[in-house]
Amino acid sequence: MALSPEIMKKIQTSFAAQTMMDSLGARLESVEQGHVVITSDIRPTCLQQHGFGHAGLTFSIGDTAAGYAALSIMPPDAEVLTTEMKIHLLAPAKGTSLRAVGRVIKPGRRLVITQADVYARDEAGAETHIALLTGTMFPVLP
Repeated sequence: MALSPEIMKKIQTSFAAQTMMDSLGARLESVEQGHVVITSDIRPTCLQQHGFGHAGLTFSIGDTAAGYAALSIMPPDAEVLTTEMKIHLLAPAKGTSLRAVGRVIKPGRRLVITQADVYARDEAGAETHIALLTGTMFPVLP
């Protein structure tokens, strides 16, 4: 479902203000109500000791995609904070880029349950599911 221009602008502005996402080279690819996709190249500065994308990169974009999915269902004056996030690392982050797909599982007034799947994309465009995150977002209302 399409978002209002006000919520879309709020999410785009918020994402642009995240210096961590900028340092990782992350991009906000798509935003719909309860569903957000973030991508990032696997930069040489984001590798672990075996040459795979670092789990910190995987977690960062997964958490952010889930958080913005939660924010997309909030009133215009609300914000959200992650209160808990668990990650299951399913496979090494081999490839050239990552794609995190965040979604709302259960909306609520006090807590929003979210999930994100992260995929590694290789040079040919094939994707491998590398992580599953589940989390809880706390709505911050004025």
